[in-house]
Amino acid sequence: MNNEILMEKMTVLTSHRHDVREIAAIDLGSNSFHMIVARIVNGSIQILSRLKQKVQLAEGLDENNVLNQAAIDRGVNCLALFAERLQGFDPENVNVVGTYTLRRAVNNEEFLRQAKAVFPYPINIITGKTEAKTIYAGVSHTQPEMGRKLVVDIGGGSTEMIVGENFTPLLAESRHMGCVSFAKRFFPNGVISAESFNQARQTALTKIEDLAFEYRNLGWDVAFGSSGTIKTVYQVIMANIDPNGIITKERIDQLIEQTLQVPHFEDLKLPGLIEERADVFVPGLAILSAVFETFSIKQMRYSDGALREGVMYSLEKNFQVTNIRQRTAFGLTEQFNIDQAQAERVYQTAYLLSTQYQAWQKNDLSEEMREILLWAARLHEVGIVINHKGVQKHSAYILQNMELPGFDKEQQRLLVTLVRYQINLFKPSELSKSGRYTDKDILAVVRLLRLAIMLNKPRQATDKTEQIYLEIDRTLNQWKLKFAEGYLKHTPLIHNELKAEKRLLNDIGLELIFQ
Repeated sequence: MNNEILMEKMTVLTSHRHDVREIAAIDLGSNSFHMIVARIVNGSIQILSRLKQKVQLAEGLDENNVLNQAAIDRGVNCLALFAERLQGFDPENVNVVGTYTLRRAVNNEEFLRQAKAVFPYPINIITGKTEAKTIYAGVSHTQPEMGRKLVVDIGGGSTEMIVGENFTPLLAESRHMGCVSFAKRFFPNGVISAESFNQARQTALTKIEDLAFEYRNLGWDVAFGSSGTIKTVYQVIMANIDPNGIITKERIDQLIEQTLQVPHFEDLKLPGLIEERADVFVPGLAILSAVFETFSIKQMRYSDGALREGVMYSLEKNFQVTNIRQRTAFGLTEQFNIDQAQAERVYQTAYLLSTQYQAWQKNDLSEEMREILLWAARLHEVGIVINHKGVQKHSAYILQNMELPGFDKEQQRLLVTLVRYQINLFKPSELSKSGRYTDKDILAVVRLLRLAIMLNKPRQATDKTEQIYLEIDRTLNQWKLKFAEGYLKHTPLIHNELKAEKRLLNDIGLELIFQ
């Protein structure tokens, strides 16, 4: 791992790190209206609040694309609530976008006219391609993966499919198929049948079959799904099949089989399925199945970032090209005034030790776990701003309860576990369980961070050395540290710390030898 790349300071962000700006991003979707209120401070975005209301605009769109008054009323009433929260906001700090239903409605000007009476901010009805590109930006700014990505977003009235490289969309399409419009067309009154499901799925296949060759030919390294429908599928898979929530064709087929066993939306009782999402889950599942087949997707992960996050990040151009995790960590460092010199010392030692640890149970996740370890080294003292006593608890609380763009839920959980058990007594059984990482690998990175912190206990007085050698026995329980001759004799504080750690580990069946 290139330390210079990880620690590269973002010149523009640094120059603006003391500016504080409150912003709001609003997504007027076909199923729900969403609003995020945030502030830009210290070069990072801090979410202040999220508001969501189910409006189902698409239900009010008739065969002539006229939006009925009931749907307009639902939308306007929601905007009135949003306006109350936004009192005092400068219009340049509020970005509002309307999507599929407002695009299609021939009387959208009437909606805008009525909305203006209660909502004093401009509403921009965007094209399908612009929506797709903005969704891609939302995913790219909240997920750590760089490289080529496929992003799929199944909304209430349309589905967006994008392939991009890093932050740049290369192919972006939006097609007229969504969970609300498909529910209305293929599942009237909430009735479920194999015939209606197959019709919905076949219609979705027909709408996107012309995209198959170009998308597959371009290819991608990782596939993400965003927004409510795919989030619901992810949650159901987590509750029933896999705690990681990874979406695959086989798992979609399993959910389809379970879904077709009941006659009505109201009868669909799956763990993880929120009752209010049942009416869009079934048509959304049909569309997602068609997408997987068309693009031959092997697996898909859920992304918290979507259209509204893309809208939010578009308000601050300085965010367009940065390392996501670095930006997050940099913001935390500034916000909580972390001792960067000490963080650097712990980082360097953690890096040195982790390069020598080769006993990973899941070797394909070793690099990912090392990266989280190194970010934990950077951030382990974030809680010292509260009190140096119990710093590990304070740090864990902060990292657990903050939104951390660039870290998915499992990575954030591992990060929290590392800083929570960085010092003092712990038991392996107390470490957070994970659906992705093995217990032994989690224990290993906990031990690596603890050693890195111990070996830098004197802080600025630390006698820096790169002559540290780590050996692990076959059981993985016994760890042996070798130092340069005379090192421990000249560093009594570190020697005492290692002795205390040895006693602590002996009590839980682990061993530490040093010489």
